[in-house]
Amino acid sequence: QVQLVESGGGLVQAGDSLRLSCAASRRTLAPYVMGWFRQAPGKERRFVASITRDSAGTNYEESVKGRFTISRDNAGYTVHLQMNNLKPEDTAVYYCATTRRSWLEMRPQAYDSWGQGTQVTVSS
Repeated sequence: QVQLVESGGGLVQAGDSLRLSCAASRRTLAPYVMGWFRQAPGKERRFVASITRDSAGTNYEESVKGRFTISRDNAGYTVHLQMNNLKPEDTAVYYCATTRRSWLEMRPQAYDSWGQGTQVTVSS
């Protein structure tokens, strides 16, 4: 398992931007397809975005397309989620996760390691 740490969450107003980061403790994330998920209070954890090992492929949940961008640094140590034009419905705890599968997974059960999450709150 990989120990993941998310950062970059916070309290913002609708229309603002945030950039979330995910890093692994003492190891590279290069071997993994990476995903971002979010969980709002009282709701199940849901897919947000994923990226292939070589950054050639990405996938997004429909409601964040055009607003969120997932990326990873060339060295393979950090994965980011740039979130623009945030909306109150984006309020949730955001998690990054790794999977050893080679395709862009949307199912939480396909991911092996998870971070503790970072809170994003968007006020109207």
